[in-house]
Formats: sequence, structure tokens, C-alpha cells
Amino acid sequence: MRDFAIHSADRSMQSAIQQKIDNLNKPKGSLGRLEELAMQVCLVQQTLSPSIAHPCHLLLGGDHGIEREEVSVSPREVTWQQMLNFTRGGGAVNMFCRQHDFSLRIVDVGVDYDLSGVDGILDRKIAHGTANFLYGPAMTEEQYDRALQVGSDLVDDCAAEGSRLLSIGEMGIANTSPSSIWMHLLGKIPLDECIGAGSGLSDSGLRHKREVLAQAVKRFIHSPYSSPDSPFSCLRYFGGFEMVAAIGAMLRAAELRMVVLIDGFIMTACAMAALGLYPDARDYMVFAHCGDEGGHQRMLKAIDAKPLLHLGMRLGEGTGALCAFPLVDSAVRMVNEMNNFEGAKITKYF
Repeated sequence: MRDFAIHSADRSMQSAIQQKIDNLNKPKGSLGRLEELAMQVCLVQQTLSPSIAHPCHLLLGGDHGIEREEVSVSPREVTWQQMLNFTRGGGAVNMFCRQHDFSLRIVDVGVDYDLSGVDGILDRKIAHGTANFLYGPAMTEEQYDRALQVGSDLVDDCAAEGSRLLSIGEMGIANTSPSSIWMHLLGKIPLDECIGAGSGLSDSGLRHKREVLAQAVKRFIHSPYSSPDSPFSCLRYFGGFEMVAAIGAMLRAAELRMVVLIDGFIMTACAMAALGLYPDARDYMVFAHCGDEGGHQRMLKAIDAKPLLHLGMRLGEGTGALCAFPLVDSAVRMVNEMNNFEGAKITKYF
């Protein structure tokens, strides 16, 4: 497995950053979470004048063998159909990327359809979907390593273009299932509290999903692949190619001291997994949105993450992260563009 050299953000500048924020011409602490965000971005970049130039959004696509067990109301062909739709600019992710001037990379990591040669899709396919984890590991160790490297390499490409901020989204029917199991096993949270309706399961469909996932977890725990001391076994056994690639992207971004916007339920599960491997990656993560998928709020609480938004969204694609971007932009503009008391010739009253 690839090793990442990730260190927590150096806090030696913290007092100088706080002094600059406090000296802006406003009541101390009056911009609330924006001040916290400004502090985080300054620490990540080790500067009093941060930049989030050339933000990039990775949209990672992959299919899941567990979809064959009817744990999702959406059929797997929706994955490739939406991937094609994204190339035509017709998705919500396209609209938000245009709105906020993000460079969008649409990446086939493991879609169960031949998308090779499609203009606008980067071909990084590892396989035509993962294996069905109800009966065994979703991927081999080699496939896991390749997915991790795909995510890392994509971040290198963004960094080479001057990007200082990354957001990540996913497209993969049934990927709430592995996310729920990761949440259960990594967060030690009861499985039923981790499972939601995904893209709209009925009550009977939700009961079926719970039964399938409970059976899969039981088989994993009693298999030779289970290792309570390492998150790796859990990630490989249940994960999707797009999810492991997202972990690789998050870890490489932290290694390069980039800000990473964490989206909804699936990406929060990936963040939880990444933190299980490298806890210091936390300093580089901004948790953007709490969605309505069952268990998301519970998962955020488990990793002590305070999201910026709660808009009731459950689309995926990274849309919650993109919606939160203006808040990060405002925080950076605050610390760079606001006048201070001396410059504005205003009496400092605290």
C-alpha cells in the first residue's frame, strides 16, 4: 500500500494569524465560522495571505457488485448514463462548477460500461465494477493499491496547474451500502444507525438492505480477511473503486498541504477511512455539508466534524462541497481584503 508523508499543520504561526484576524476592523470574533475557516486555511498554507486559486473538483465514477442484491432503487446503468450526462454539462455538479469557477475532472475509475474514448471522461478504469462483497472482498489488494494511486495522481495533476483547493464527488449506484458498513466498522456505530434509504428505498426496500448488509458484515467478521487492528481490510473488502480513489486524493492533497472540501455521506465515510489511516489529514479537511442520508449526522459527530451547511441535500456528486465553497472564499477574502483598525483609522475598542 502506498505510504503518504502527512503531518499535522504547523501551528507556530497561529498567534500571528489570530492577531491579524482580531485586528481586522470588526468586533472580535464577530465573523464566527469564517474566522475559524480563515485560521484553518492560513495554517494549512503557512501564510498570513492565503490563496484558493484554481479550485479543482474530482468527480469519480464506479459501480458496485452489491448493487446486484437490490440494495438501491436506482439500477446500475444510471452510473454510466449520468457520467455521459456530466460530459454534456447537464448535471448539478456541472452547474455548480461553472458557478464557482472550478476545474472539473470526470473520471471513470470502475464504471461497468465502456466509456473509453468518450470526450470529457478520463479513463482510469480498474475493472467493470467491484465484486459483490456479500460473497467476498470487493477488490483485490492490487486493485485497492491502483485505486489509491489513481486518486493521488489526479491530485498531482491539479497541483501542477496551481490548485490550492480540492473538492471530491462520486457517482456510483449503491455506494451508500459500503459507506454504511465503513461507518459501522470504523466508527463502532450500530449498523442499523448507519443505513439509510439511499436514493429513495421504500420501507420494505430499506429492511432488505439492512438484512443484506448485516449478512455481509457477519461473513466478513468470520472470514480470514477481517483484521480488527487495521482499517485496510475493511476498506478493501467493502469499498468501491471511486471511494478508494477518493481516499487517495484526500491523502495526497493533505500531503501537498491543500485544502480539501468534504462532501456528503459517501465522502464523509471516505474521510473517516482516510483519518483511520492517517489521523493528521484532519487538519486539511473542511467538512462542507450534512445531508439527509441516514446516519450522516451521526458519522460527522463520531469524527467530531462540524459541517458548514445543512441544506437537506442527498444528491452526491460533490454538490454539497461546491455549495460550501463560497464560505471558504469569503473567509480567505476576509483575511486578505478587510482593512484593519489602524488602516481604517478606527479606534480599537477591545
